[in-house]
Amino acid sequence: MGPAMFEHTQPAVLDDAGGIDPWAPFRVPHAADRLALFRQLRDTATPLVLAAPAGVSARCVLWSLDSDSGRLSFSADDDSPQWQGLVDANEALAVGYLNSVKLQFELDHLVLVRGAKGMALQAAMPANLYRFQRRDSFRVRPAGAIGPKLMLRHPSLPDMRLELRILDLSVGGCSLLRPADVPELCPGLTLHGVQVELDATNSFVAGLELHHIASIGNDAGAQRIGCAWHGLDPFAERALQRYVNDTQKQHRLLIGE
Repeated sequence: MGPAMFEHTQPAVLDDAGGIDPWAPFRVPHAADRLALFRQLRDTATPLVLAAPAGVSARCVLWSLDSDSGRLSFSADDDSPQWQGLVDANEALAVGYLNSVKLQFELDHLVLVRGAKGMALQAAMPANLYRFQRRDSFRVRPAGAIGPKLMLRHPSLPDMRLELRILDLSVGGCSLLRPADVPELCPGLTLHGVQVELDATNSFVAGLELHHIASIGNDAGAQRIGCAWHGLDPFAERALQRYVNDTQKQHRLLIGE
């Protein structure tokens, strides 16, 4: 199975490309930034799922972190057997969300610690932490007159080639502008072999599911078409994720965040 990002708390596959990390663009490279994210997980009591390769899993929160000793402690507030199962595996994958961003990191050197305040699962602080934008959230609106576009043949008129402007997009889908002089596109259709150009150097071919259509303001006849990507390969997913991340950063710079 090729690398793919999953919704909710399913982990992204990170190591099935012969040792090459296909998600390197989403790794948090600096120790200070990783530590800040771990502190945010702790301070917000963000729910986490820990999963071992054998199928053992448990829900918890990050209880404390010790940057000097390089250890993390997770809540383990009962004696359920899954905690010992995680220790026996001596490795786990942790997944959780901060707002619309999925964080994922690997844990090893696991040990259960029992004290007066309860039980905790401790692990070595991971050297790698990954940030993935959730598939079903956070759309960006491209800035400037020249933005991403989509090329396809009209499903009812195969000889008609269309070039449609992308109004906004995410890793899950996009909104298209159908001008008034373009024959209507009906919701419910799945289009194949659609050419997507994000910018001058990034493009890919994918399928597109047409979900809903709405009129646009005072532009008589023009419509906004809400779509979902269909059959994205890992390279297309990474290109989309990079585009969303870069556009988000540019927006923050413009508004002075």
